[in-house]
Amino acid sequence: MSSVSEIPQADWALWRTMRGMNEHLGRELDRQLQRDAGISQADHSILITLFDAPDRRMRTGELGELLAWEKSRVSHQVARMEARGLVKRVVCESDGRGTWVTLATDGKRALLGAMREHAGAIRELFFDELDDDEKQVMLRAMTRVLDKLTAACESEAAAQASGVA
Repeated sequence: MSSVSEIPQADWALWRTMRGMNEHLGRELDRQLQRDAGISQADHSILITLFDAPDRRMRTGELGELLAWEKSRVSHQVARMEARGLVKRVVCESDGRGTWVTLATDGKRALLGAMREHAGAIRELFFDELDDDEKQVMLRAMTRVLDKLTAACESEAAAQASGVA
């Protein structure tokens, strides 16, 4: 394992800048969603994932995997959203222990109401600051990192499932 001193200062600067950008961009997009639609980024993440899902529903575990969230975070967020009428939990007919999280009418309304302003904010705060070449370089780099992380996560899950962990 390499030490901190083995990482060049330019790489640390890149890392700090990326983290800062992600934190500030996330905070600003959360403010925009709260202001314009009355939902949080976490609400939006669940709503958009359910909106894109077949039949507008998913099992809790699958939702957590797609969002890269811990099971408890998904459960707590869904409970808060259910109390506000944005989602519903429905017992899975084929597995009495499991539940589906479904997009409620108010959740769909909130999501659709947020889409235009949210897309505009993303464009203004992020895409408009990059030229086409920068977008392509970022896409290639982020895809490689994400693929590596996904493979590691899948490998870990397979090891746990086989009892090797």
